[in-house]
Amino acid sequence: MAAAACLASAAELTVFAAASLKESLDKQIQVFQGKRGHVVRASYAGSNALAKQIENGAPADLFLSADEEWMDYLATRKLVVAATRRDLVTNELVLIAPAQSTAKVELTTTGAAVSLVTALGQGRLAVANLDNVPAGKYARTALTALGAWAEVEPKLARSENVRAALAFVARGEAPLGIVYRTDAIAEPRVRALAAFPAGTHAPIVYPGAIVTGRDSEAARGLLNHLTSEEGAAVWRQFGFVPKR
Repeated sequence: MAAAACLASAAELTVFAAASLKESLDKQIQVFQGKRGHVVRASYAGSNALAKQIENGAPADLFLSADEEWMDYLATRKLVVAATRRDLVTNELVLIAPAQSTAKVELTTTGAAVSLVTALGQGRLAVANLDNVPAGKYARTALTALGAWAEVEPKLARSENVRAALAFVARGEAPLGIVYRTDAIAEPRVRALAAFPAGTHAPIVYPGAIVTGRDSEAARGLLNHLTSEEGAAVWRQFGFVPKR
């Protein structure tokens, strides 16, 4: 009877999450499902694409964004439950190269432009979509702050999202790329050359919230798990810094 009651109370949840959260959120979901018995499915893409899908009525229960802007986009349209919004983790922006690369790049205002152009040679710098995807927007801001945008912009290889940019470098199709530190940790075929100074871009914060019309005990339970001590341990395992 107890097992039947548990099965009857199990819920199905759909989470729309930034592509850079894949490995860590998959692990969070595994832990949460084991404890609560709910079935959780995650859909990963650029935060911009996911926010637009939610705006168009996609049946997501939770939205986990890679920046504040796309969460704000939904909040202003009253498409997320304001009272449930919370910051989950922070991240860092890094320059990557294939694991076997011997490239060295100086990310300073005096050396970034020449250093990047030299390391790129005839190759391209892989970045996420510069106009809409958080990682791409952070990259443009950072390159501009370092005085390297004018020299590097003609050499960009623009990708749909940050994981696509990561794949370009991992496959050796681009000598350099700009991704999150957690992406570099997740992909053994690349290595981080340097981190962009924090002052060159806005803080990288991942907020989460329940989608309007999808509020439930199960959805709140998952969001609470993601901000619990147990959840924090998983975030740290994958290189994120929990926002507590």
